[in-house]
Amino acid sequence: MDIQSIKNRFGIIGNSPALNYALQVAVQVANTDLTVLIFGESGAGKEVFSQVIHALSARKHNPFIAVNCGAIPEGTIDSELFGHEKGSFTGAVDSRKGYFETVNGGTIFLDEIGEMPLGTQARLLRVLETGEYIRVGSSKVQKTDVRIIAATNKDLLEFTHKGRFRQDLYYRLNTVPIRVPALKDRQEDIILLFRKFASDFSERYKTPSIQLDDEAKDLLIHYSWPGNVRELKNIAEQISVLTDDKVVTGSQLSQFLPEHNRNTMMPVLAAGSGGVSHAEFANEREILYKLFFDMKRDVTELKKMFVEILQNPQRASSMSAFTKESLLNEFEPVNDRDISFPKQVFVQPSQPVLMNAGSGNNNGEIQQHEDVEESLNIMDKEKELIIKALKKHKSKRKDAASDLGISERTLYRKLKEYDISE
Repeated sequence: MDIQSIKNRFGIIGNSPALNYALQVAVQVANTDLTVLIFGESGAGKEVFSQVIHALSARKHNPFIAVNCGAIPEGTIDSELFGHEKGSFTGAVDSRKGYFETVNGGTIFLDEIGEMPLGTQARLLRVLETGEYIRVGSSKVQKTDVRIIAATNKDLLEFTHKGRFRQDLYYRLNTVPIRVPALKDRQEDIILLFRKFASDFSERYKTPSIQLDDEAKDLLIHYSWPGNVRELKNIAEQISVLTDDKVVTGSQLSQFLPEHNRNTMMPVLAAGSGGVSHAEFANEREILYKLFFDMKRDVTELKKMFVEILQNPQRASSMSAFTKESLLNEFEPVNDRDISFPKQVFVQPSQPVLMNAGSGNNNGEIQQHEDVEESLNIMDKEKELIIKALKKHKSKRKDAASDLGISERTLYRKLKEYDISE
């Protein structure tokens, strides 16, 4: 059976290489009795892989049961798995078969195996090595022929170092490891999954089918998805029920995403360029970092321009009000590493310096000069940069946000905060 047929049979959506590789391993190991350990984040779909392995194995006509080890109290998990005898503990009014007895010949899927108590781990190791177990309160050894598939979202190897998981059991379970990729590592599958979920909920709730605009799609793709496919399904259901518009925009979609999970990365210098990477940032510092780097670049270019004028006699002759000596005193020598600011004078790069070279005065002196105190308010600078970016890109938010080095969500928020009309 090919991979696409398996996806259609089990409702698996996606074409990412990591997902296809995990399915390929599951298919190859299915027709054996090897123990499989499935790794993956919570909500990534680990149980589906256990069902694929069982359905393609020689045990497919025998029972399959999924057991969540983290949901069973420590005092009763031995009884659930291996059974107990009447009177073996308080409340044991009758004998009871455990899963290893009732599923004999089939497959047991032990989800969240990392939550299993150490005592139960020792019993499970004996089952894996000899196929033998003992009911709670009994001394009779019983045999079972059960294939075990385990899954975890924990780092079991680290647990073994901390004494929370038996090392011998870890290596016994980890005969064939399968890693299910997280949704954030399957960005090419996110839109496909959302369409499928939206279509299902539209049919279930008799509502119009939801569509996403380009901004909303970009927002979905770059969201961190800590809850993986389960979280994406919940978001699709919420939007299907609570949104009246058929086409959902990025700003509408952002209302359904938790604020603390939207931006997780801090700004860093882009290697070899001296700029700021366009990663998503945690807070309002994203515009400020961009502003500071732009100011540093503009001042450096301004210093170089003045030194070039000083070194050119023709240009210097029209600047008799500023002697070469005075300008050299204002600026330190410029080189690649020199990014220091001028000692006294700061010229705003965005405002041209006007010089009167004539106007009826042959000596070219500046007839009048006026000191204008410049606003250094950071919020004013942010607003000014945003307005310039929007004008530059003709109100295209996506391009403006990219040029500013911020996310589109932050740009939306800043537009509202500063009451900027496009």
